[in-house]
Amino acid sequence: MLRTALPATGARNLASILAAMLLGVLLLPGMFGVDSSTVSLFTKMLIAAMFALGFNVLIGQGGMLSFGHAAYYGAGAFAALHAMRLAEAGYPIPTPLIPLAGGLGGLAVGIIAGYFATRRSGVYFSMITFAFAELLHGIAPNLGGVFGGESGLSATRKAWAGISFAREIHVYYLTLGWFVLVVLLLWLYGRTPLGRVTLALRENEQRLRFMGYDVHRTRTVIFAISAGVSGIAGGLLAVANESANYIVFAIDVSAAVVLGTFIGGTGIFFGPVLGASLLVGFAHIFSDLTRLWLLYQGFLFIAVMLFFPEGIGGLGARVAAAVKSDSRPTLLRRAMQIPAILGVLVAAIFMLELFGATFGADPGRGASAAAKVVKTAKIWGMNVEVLSLWTWLAPAAILAASLAVLRTALRAPPGRARNIA
Repeated sequence: MLRTALPATGARNLASILAAMLLGVLLLPGMFGVDSSTVSLFTKMLIAAMFALGFNVLIGQGGMLSFGHAAYYGAGAFAALHAMRLAEAGYPIPTPLIPLAGGLGGLAVGIIAGYFATRRSGVYFSMITFAFAELLHGIAPNLGGVFGGESGLSATRKAWAGISFAREIHVYYLTLGWFVLVVLLLWLYGRTPLGRVTLALRENEQRLRFMGYDVHRTRTVIFAISAGVSGIAGGLLAVANESANYIVFAIDVSAAVVLGTFIGGTGIFFGPVLGASLLVGFAHIFSDLTRLWLLYQGFLFIAVMLFFPEGIGGLGARVAAAVKSDSRPTLLRRAMQIPAILGVLVAAIFMLELFGATFGADPGRGASAAAKVVKTAKIWGMNVEVLSLWTWLAPAAILAASLAVLRTALRAPPGRARNIA
């Protein structure tokens, strides 16, 4: 089963995947320039991927859905900033170990929150985690000594062992080192007795109780581990930005890690890495192209959940299994779904851009001008005649054709029940 992919992954497979990923990320800065904004983007992707891996310990392995994981991410960020301030004051705290302070901060807050949240399960557990994050988000602006008030805290990265940490490439490789370490530790965790109990807790909590396990204590430990990893990611965020404020506790931060983890796939070890990296890159690219990028991000999540509920990583695993078993009909149906879904998305997005450009109010224009229908609009770098019939018919035809292909691809073979997954 896909959901047991983590403990079943062999050391040789993990080593091969990790070596390939490591080679790729080591070469990336040289391709785009060591101090370019792209390197900063890659750093953010690694941080988001680590945050998603920590979150997946809770949902993917433990079966506990948290709606407030920003609490431990933010706690790690502020703990790291306090450690950086101590380093500025002369305390011998090496910059590469600053994220460890973030992990300890996330762990401490996670133990407290987890002790109470894990007394309940299901939707009640999720609501408690959400309430705890909102509590921190609400009180942080009023606790200037801890969170710096509304303006937040700031600190400067100190040089260590001849490395100034003043350049983006230094922060990138520091983040990469911690990312590789966390990946190895989480893989080893999945093969420990506690990791096996974590999976058993997700599958059948009642059976664990009958076997004599203290389920509440076990759930609290799992919650704390997840919070600690999230705190390391928050600590790296603080090192990268050299600042943080109460916004880091906001609900959209918690929502982003949930979306990224589910898009990547909770049942595949590297699934959250794929999903979180995709969302960060998506936001970076499309936020400069359109005002509706958040809407499209929602479309992406809906499409993945409807057609590939196992996530991108799970889809890749199923395709690989189909190739290995030479299941050509299944593989063909899967292959047909991908371009069809892309066609639906592209056509729908283009039509939404047309609506937005034609009828959307522009704050830079007056109220009367904003209410007028424009004749031409610039969409994806192209000047489009919005009053032309072909401008609307072309994407509508693509949408209809893509939906027809998708319907064919989703149609189950004769004698089998229909299953869109």
